[in-house]
Amino acid sequence: MITESQMRLLALCSIRVEGKSVDWSLLARSALRGHLDSLCDGIIREDSPAAKKALPILREGLKSKLSDQYVRVEQELRLAEKAGAKLVTALDSSYPVNLRGVNDLPPFLFYRGNLDSRADAQSVAVVGTRDATEVGISRAKKVTRELGKAGFTIASGLARGIDTAAHTTALDFSFRTVAVIGTGITKCYPKENATLADEIARRGVVVSQFWPSRSPGRDTFPRRNHVTSGISLGSVVIEASGTSGAKMQARIATEQGRHVLLLRSLVEKQPWARKMVDSGRATQVDDAEQMIESLRTPARTPPRPLTGQLTFDVE
Repeated sequence: MITESQMRLLALCSIRVEGKSVDWSLLARSALRGHLDSLCDGIIREDSPAAKKALPILREGLKSKLSDQYVRVEQELRLAEKAGAKLVTALDSSYPVNLRGVNDLPPFLFYRGNLDSRADAQSVAVVGTRDATEVGISRAKKVTRELGKAGFTIASGLARGIDTAAHTTALDFSFRTVAVIGTGITKCYPKENATLADEIARRGVVVSQFWPSRSPGRDTFPRRNHVTSGISLGSVVIEASGTSGAKMQARIATEQGRHVLLLRSLVEKQPWARKMVDSGRATQVDDAEQMIESLRTPARTPPRPLTGQLTFDVE
């Protein structure tokens, strides 16, 4: 049963004026600070460029009743229910604790399976290219086995290649795994991973930061990386080219103050990885023991607030 506060937050997220929506991360941050009532009155108490940009959109959208947005929200909730999915918002105690601590948190998640606050607080993202080599797949499996044995939950993005290897290995060894997807919770991309997604939902959790009806798009997968990183203590990158989404996730993780762990083989091959290590934004690792040692130390404080604000399509 959805609460009034949850409904109002979702309704704010559904506001759209001339193709523009209010920055969802801004809404989430404001709600967390206890400013939901102010938002519903057209007031943004955050003093930031994102807030200045969002204010006219919010006020224009609120010229009609906020309850006018409820029809769309209810449609999405019915789709989620039909798919066997549940809702958690930034207002709720069961919202993932690691995500709660980042600047670019999503205001809500739809999920299939079960959230586990204690286990998921120990999540580590194991990520890499879709076009993985056999050696890369082998390394991903080994890293997953060792991290899982050490008690970490394995998070990844359900993509082909390294992500799939991480999820399947976690399941093979009965480790908990979290799949953060780049579509609405009613869909699966790539389609061939639908059975894998169902198994993860049965034994772990599949989460989406998008409306349940949202189809995959060029913008959804980069945004998925923000949540995969934010829900984790750190990201281990196995293989990734200079144009890979895993490289983007490594950058995002540094901005979120998360650990970024790059395999020596990656650092030796990819200039971007060497640059991150040389600049102190990432740690080169040779084995799981080094990864575990790093992950069990406090993460860095982000050097500056995130400048890339997230906006989300409601199509």
